[in-house]
Amino acid sequence: MRFAWLPIPEHLDWLAVFQNPWVMGAAFAGLVLELLADKIAWVDSVWDAVHTAVRPLGGALLTLAIVDPQDPSWQIVSFLLGGGLALAGHSAKSGTRAAVNLSPEPFSNVVVSAGEDVTTAGLLVAALASPELAVVVFVLLLTGTILLLVAVRRVLRSVRRSFAPRPVAGPSPTHGQIQPPDHDQPG
Repeated sequence: MRFAWLPIPEHLDWLAVFQNPWVMGAAFAGLVLELLADKIAWVDSVWDAVHTAVRPLGGALLTLAIVDPQDPSWQIVSFLLGGGLALAGHSAKSGTRAAVNLSPEPFSNVVVSAGEDVTTAGLLVAALASPELAVVVFVLLLTGTILLLVAVRRVLRSVRRSFAPRPVAGPSPTHGQIQPPDHDQPG
């Protein structure tokens, strides 16, 4: 918007507020913090925990903002879908990062984070170049997100089971004692 790369639709004139230097500065500061926090194991998980509320609410509000305010039913649908999809994306990201943090070596976190950064930038460029392609990619990513959430859930369950206390084998309560005969048995 600032460089007039994208025309702003008339009904979204209020989005011009994002061109404000203070808003852009705050967004840039958030971007730098995200890039740094995302590369440090466990710091990224704390960052994601804080954003469990921020990202879905942001997604819900952004989708709400682009829907015609004359139709409240579509506003509610867009708010719920936008928040739900943002939560799904956030859950896949934070769940994957939590699983990566369990890895004993320190480099996988940086590699996964850099991969996320490159993928996000590439998808943004693709979405701007071809909105139709963006819809196809969105459907594929949503499917992948669901599959990834299932896989992360399985990994986390497996890890939880490996740390669960095991029952201690000891002498049975009847060890060394004479059992009374069972009178219900013939013989």
